[in-house]
Amino acid sequence: MTVATYAAAQLLRVLPRGRITRVMGRLADARLHPVVADAVVGLYVRAYEVNLGDTVPPEGSFPSFDAFFTRPLRNGARPIQGDAGAFVSPADGKLEDAGPITAGGRLQIKGRDYEVAELVGDPREISRYEGGQFAIVYLSPRDYHRVHAPVAGKITRVRSLPGEYFPVNSIGERHIPSLFSINRRVAIVIDTEAHGRVTVVMVGAIVVGRITVRAIDVRDVPLGDHVIDPPLAVERGDEIGMFHLGSTAVVFAEKGAAPPWRRPQNGGLRILMGEPLGEDGRR
Repeated sequence: MTVATYAAAQLLRVLPRGRITRVMGRLADARLHPVVADAVVGLYVRAYEVNLGDTVPPEGSFPSFDAFFTRPLRNGARPIQGDAGAFVSPADGKLEDAGPITAGGRLQIKGRDYEVAELVGDPREISRYEGGQFAIVYLSPRDYHRVHAPVAGKITRVRSLPGEYFPVNSIGERHIPSLFSINRRVAIVIDTEAHGRVTVVMVGAIVVGRITVRAIDVRDVPLGDHVIDPPLAVERGDEIGMFHLGSTAVVFAEKGAAPPWRRPQNGGLRILMGEPLGEDGRR
């Protein structure tokens, strides 16, 4: 830990993170003059080395920064890989960690202890995921920011949980205890015939103004526990949610649902949506 990172962490604690996030969200939604839009997007693309070749180009300029940030992929850009039963990455990003869920629904992310109940928002899920596994994918500023189904099934419930807006980066992970369970998050429950229940948790962060989900047609997911009736059927790779500015997706699977997933070494493993979470297509 350096003096600079320690100072940054202390500054984050006192900043009005919620207010900053709301202001940035409004700015991202604001319609831009084409000249301004081209300049802003151009600077961002160069600064973060964004690849626009995989996306659907707009007619003219992006109307807002949010439209650029949530840009869709062109057809065929992310083929779904592996056998039909393989779990695939829900997003482009860095596979930061993966591992077992132990007795009492406990797990370790980047060396820190967490509980399933805190992350998915329901203590009744502890026994369900005990002995199962998790995988965490961090979406950097350069990445495509839509989230997709890792398996085929039906979305039966969406839990929208209040929380903080700490950054989900190396500073936040190192200095903010229980970072992933105290930040704003949305848990999307997918019930399947082959794998039992799978939950994808979208974790918000500072300047992540909104999280939208396909199962609830509103601008921002309202807080609370939402039963989806009738359930929404999804195939592997179908879009299920969207970050309006950054963050992280965590996948939970029950015991025996899949062989152990890859556990990245040395800071993470680059992964694309649709690539298997396991070491080969059978996983």
